[in-house]
Amino acid sequence: MALARSGTHPVFSDADYLRFERFAQERHEFIDGSVHAMAGESPNHSTICFNLYGSIYGQLRGKKCRGYSPNMKVATNEAGLFSYPDLIIVCGQPTYHDKTSDVVTNPTVIFEVLSPSTESYDRGEKFLRYTNNIASLEDYVLISQNGPHVEQYSKASGWKKVEVDGLDAVLRLDVVECEILLSELYDRIEFPS
Repeated sequence: MALARSGTHPVFSDADYLRFERFAQERHEFIDGSVHAMAGESPNHSTICFNLYGSIYGQLRGKKCRGYSPNMKVATNEAGLFSYPDLIIVCGQPTYHDKTSDVVTNPTVIFEVLSPSTESYDRGEKFLRYTNNIASLEDYVLISQNGPHVEQYSKASGWKKVEVDGLDAVLRLDVVECEILLSELYDRIEFPS
């Protein structure tokens, strides 16, 4: 694969990245021509993701919305980002980046479980690219691993943050008509002391 050069950093085109990624052994995210290997996940991260899928699955059955695992990429159209959110929900017919159908361009809800190595990126650059460049996006949800705490950003509120705290709390996703009990989301999680 030919790499374009910008200064001293190799720069991939979207097509180069997708050609590379579709045959890679590991997952990589793409931002502005740079390809970044994704780190493995902690046991808590994995458990929270599993609990999230379990909580959402039954609530989406029979509705016009469907969930996608973290192996489905999301593209921000012209914003130079291909990423692997922890879970996405698409309402209506999914739209794909190309005929390979492994990159969704119209997520309705994006979930990210925060990790120390990606937290500032998920809150900053990724948040801006998602909310400014994905017209279909209605909710962006950040889930803490350090305690029962979820941050929800909704288009309906102008992307203002709503915090949901405590094991007795409930996260409400009105656009997809789902509720997530934090006690279920954090089932079997041991928080750092």
